[in-house]
Amino acid sequence: MAFELRSPAFADRQRIPEKYTADGEDVSPPLEWSDAPEGTRSFALIVEDPDAPAGTFRHWGVYNIMANRDRLPEAVGHGAKTEDLGMGVNDFGEPGYRGPAPPKGHGTHHYQFTLLALDVQGLTQPPKMAVGDLWKATVGHVLDQTELVGTYSR
Repeated sequence: MAFELRSPAFADRQRIPEKYTADGEDVSPPLEWSDAPEGTRSFALIVEDPDAPAGTFRHWGVYNIMANRDRLPEAVGHGAKTEDLGMGVNDFGEPGYRGPAPPKGHGTHHYQFTLLALDVQGLTQPPKMAVGDLWKATVGHVLDQTELVGTYSR
């Protein structure tokens, strides 16, 4: 079977529910995955909007997700911290998730949720690492990756 990422909140290439956007509660959607490659020691997740007017906009970066996990619940990072997940600084300038917020009338944007299976137990990165730097930190450590695309427009 192939490494796969999915969400119980929306299907691949379908609209992201408003709850998970800047127009709603702006919390991260629940995510689930299966069939990670052998040798996976951790995961990293990056969410980007390649349709943003000024170029790719990074909404979320999570790293040091333990290899025995197969999901992230809804609203990761909201409320009390219960685990040691690394959170990259998104292009809003904040660590954690910020949902879709495309300009009104700009058409449908495609939000790429990319899950990386890594061969290292964790990434040791400085606090406040930008999500773009998370991509660089994974170079040479990616065993496989999978993607889920959600859409949103205003």
